[in-house]
Amino acid sequence: MTLSFPNPSRSFDEGRKGVRFIGHDGVFEVPFFIEADALAKAGGATARLDASQADCLSAFDRLRATIHDVARTIHTSRRRSSYTLNASDFR
Repeated sequence: MTLSFPNPSRSFDEGRKGVRFIGHDGVFEVPFFIEADALAKAGGATARLDASQADCLSAFDRLRATIHDVARTIHTSRRRSSYTLNASDFR
């Protein structure tokens, strides 16, 4: 089954400085976390993203399609119970 993202909700994780979101592989929930640095790189920023809640959530919303594409690729290549997307995942 293909990984999908039917629920658009996402949440900021203050402690880890990034955004959590959920994918679904059939009936299974697949949790993801994307680091603030990965959000900056995915958006083409050369400097670090201010890791505030508003900036991270705004960047996530702008880059949602790209983030989901990378999440699908990583989920397909290495099956895990949860995933952390970092800057190196966005080439």
